[in-house]
Amino acid sequence: VAGLGNYGLRGTRHNVGMAVLDRLARQLAVAEGWRVDRQCCADVAMATARGLELVLVKPRRFMNLNGLSVASAAEIYSLRPEDIYLVHDDLDKALGKVAIKLGGSARGHNGVRSCISALHSNEMTRLRVGIGRP
Repeated sequence: VAGLGNYGLRGTRHNVGMAVLDRLARQLAVAEGWRVDRQCCADVAMATARGLELVLVKPRRFMNLNGLSVASAAEIYSLRPEDIYLVHDDLDKALGKVAIKLGGSARGHNGVRSCISALHSNEMTRLRVGIGRP
């Protein structure tokens, strides 16, 4: 599960992907388990939920380069694009509304575009979190 955003810019709507991962890590009781993984240039935490092993990834790059971190993590942890969930902001959804999208285009989102390019696939599932157009 990769939370897309601009590392270090906490509290902005554009970084909602990383905020969701922070919340998920707290709910799965692994919030203290974040570590810097220099191989994939990301903060990584391992978790288990309903019998599934999860790799939580927060890229330490700007949004338009998030895909490099996600692709590196996929290689390190032997994940296929269809195993990956991207959590990202969506300007076209009302604030707080969420939708799941299976594959498809980036729809203008630079972080998703970067992931599609780096993984050579658009098969990732996306959790789109509405931020509206403030």
